[in-house]
Amino acid sequence: MISQRTTLLSALLLTFTFAATAAPLTKDEYKAAKEEISVKYKAAKKACSAHTSNAKDICIEEAKGDEKVARAELQAKYEPSAKHTNEILVVKAKAAHEVAKEKCDDQTGNAKDVCKKEANAAYTAAMAEAKLKEKTSENDKKAAEKITDAKSTAMDKNASAQKSANTDVRDANYKTAIEKCDAFAGDVKNNCIADAKQRFGK
Repeated sequence: MISQRTTLLSALLLTFTFAATAAPLTKDEYKAAKEEISVKYKAAKKACSAHTSNAKDICIEEAKGDEKVARAELQAKYEPSAKHTNEILVVKAKAAHEVAKEKCDDQTGNAKDVCKKEANAAYTAAMAEAKLKEKTSENDKKAAEKITDAKSTAMDKNASAQKSANTDVRDANYKTAIEKCDAFAGDVKNNCIADAKQRFGK
């Protein structure tokens, strides 16, 4: 059962990565895929009629689980988000748990009790992994927002510093221009000063 748990967690991680990077579906693609899932579910459930007793129950649970997982994956592709991606992990964990519990009914006594405990342990581990992924995603998002805010603040401060520096340079150049005007007299000096004021926005 430990190997099954490891396999389940690995599958969930792969699902999380794939769903996070897959391109969104169009509305028509979404509708078509949704219909296909329904058709496959009905066919799978109908096929369970070939089984009897607990084998039939297991078959039905597997069909239900496959449908729920497929719908969760489809929703994540149609509306990509951390929430929908995480929902895939949750749905997979629940579906696997239901099937595992049903399989335990093939056993009796202590073996059945152990089987259920192992199924519950695998479910707990899978749900913990899903919760971890959700929290990690939230933390990454918050960190990204802080980085964005920090960059924005830095850009504002840099712009302010640049503006201040430009003002200092302009004022210094203006004073230099005015000083040069002192070499003249009368209208020439006045024109020189007027020109300096116009050039430096004074």
